Amino acid sequence: MKIQLALDRLTREQCFSILEETADYIDWIEIGTGVLKEYGMAIVREISAAYPNKTIVADMKTCDAGRHEAKQAFEAGADIITVMAFSHNKTIEETLDVARQFEKRVMVDLLGVQTRDRVEELHRLGVALFCLHVGKDMQQEGALADSSLNELVVGLESLEVAIAGGISEKTIGALKGIDIAIVGSSITGSSNPQEAGKTMKSLAG
Repeated sequence: MKIQLALDRLTREQCFSILEETADYIDWIEIGTGVLKEYGMAIVREISAAYPNKTIVADMKTCDAGRHEAKQAFEAGADIITVMAFSHNKTIEETLDVARQFEKRVMVDLLGVQTRDRVEELHRLGVALFCLHVGKDMQQEGALADSSLNELVVGLESLEVAIAGGISEKTIGALKGIDIAIVGSSITGSSNPQEAGKTMKSLAG
């Protein structure tokens, strides 16, 4: 299982400090939506330049103007961008089209999706990378990411599946059928991010 480190609700300095400590233990670097809103495409350029051997995920959460936003992120150095599953099919299609032109990828965020019908429709459109997502506000009500979310994607062919939502040392080992564990505050909020990253990587297998 790959580890995707989510850098969110952090300053630029905190992002780079945490990356310096954890780079050996993570596979994908996610530049979170909050960080993108604060620093724009400049921080995508900086992080992609500093870590050319890592997969860079720009958590754009695109829901409209897919062609423009995809081009913007890929030109800045992102390898993957996120698009919301509730977006219009045209948005999804245009984002996928730009990704093909740049030889990059699109991760569709299933936040709020509760029925499999929409996932199957997205799969038919060509989506091959999904994120099962329990949002921050949902976590405050006690919800956490677990393997039961797999029901949305199980059986669909040629997929990679990521999962996000309060993943910690206590829960990562129980995740089944997952390709990428998206870990945020368990590492970024730790008093020792390096040790937290090392532990998460060992538990991910």
